[in-house]
Amino acid sequence: MIHRRKGRKLKRTASHRKALLSNLSVSLITHKKITTTLAKAKELRRFIESLITKSKKAYLAGDGKDAYKLHLRREAQKFLQDKGAVKLLFDEIAPKIAERPGGYTRVLKMGRRLGDAAEVALIELVDYNLEQTDNKGKAEDTKGKTKSDTKKPGSKKPKKSAGKEKSAGKEKAAGKEKAAKPGKKKKEKAATE
Repeated sequence: MIHRRKGRKLKRTASHRKALLSNLSVSLITHKKITTTLAKAKELRRFIESLITKSKKAYLAGDGKDAYKLHLRREAQKFLQDKGAVKLLFDEIAPKIAERPGGYTRVLKMGRRLGDAAEVALIELVDYNLEQTDNKGKAEDTKGKTKSDTKKPGSKKPKKSAGKEKSAGKEKAAGKEKAAKPGKKKKEKAATE
């Protein structure tokens, strides 16, 4: 049995691993979804879930608990070391996930990467599963849709069969031109008469 071996080393020293997870957390908070290796995504999930829970606790805390809110914000700042990401986490993400009882992230396997064949995964915040469809800023939920359903209406590829029809039409026209040139046949008919 394996006891007391929680977590993944990711072939890095402790300080490098901490910096890596901090940077991945900042990227996930700012972009709402990132693509990384499966092992990094699963390890990132452990850290980001606790940070989001801290932001949720600060959001749900009463007005008289300003010191507690500040403490939670400083705890997040200690790990993330990015003021913009902390502000985004506590001011934008926390109100949106206030009703969710955990499970704030989703890890989706995306196959293997070319080059080193590492397993690649997409990690995203569950409540931000939105895809921009228009330039106006309207967002559409893509849950349960196939790839062909989410394509833009004006982005159609030309049909390959149309090219074959054109080439077939050229061949027919070439055949008619050959038939239209009576050259030898007229001379032969004139000689026989």
